[in-house]
Amino acid sequence: MIRRIDLRGADRGAASTIDYRAAVPRAEFDIEAATHAVQPIIDAVRVRGQEAIAEFSEQFDGVRVEDIRVPAAALTKALDELDPAIRAGLEESIARLRTTCAAELEKDAVTDLAPGARVTHRKVPVGRVGLYVPGGLAPLVSSVLMNVVPAQVAGVPSIALASPPQKEFGGLPQPTILAACALL
Repeated sequence: MIRRIDLRGADRGAASTIDYRAAVPRAEFDIEAATHAVQPIIDAVRVRGQEAIAEFSEQFDGVRVEDIRVPAAALTKALDELDPAIRAGLEESIARLRTTCAAELEKDAVTDLAPGARVTHRKVPVGRVGLYVPGGLAPLVSSVLMNVVPAQVAGVPSIALASPPQKEFGGLPQPTILAACALL
């Protein structure tokens, strides 16, 4: 059953008194049960690597993938076949996101405590990020943009992105996801 929660007008002052967690409760989640369910998968991938990934892909996605890396030609093809209006929308979204991410980058904070005593607080990007983009029932192309662009703007030199293989696309991820990757 759907429950409607109307919070309009509830927050009238500078110091909000709304307890959003109580107003919009989350479902209970048993981390132990989840860990127990996925631990055999984690262990198999840790020990057997890509062989285990291929087996689980076949089991869960219905696709047997021998090479988990998407060929560059598949990225190019997806971009070439992308509807021009969708491409234009993605390009505009990427440009706007780059602008906002650049504006949000934190600058070094320098504190001079005494002559010759300077403390600098600096944010340094990590060397590599791994990103997951849903691609099955709801291919979330926005997840590509919203994860890759901030990492690029922050200066992360190596970005790995994973999205599930799809039967209808020959074991490759959804084509719009591939096209967004090609743009980035």
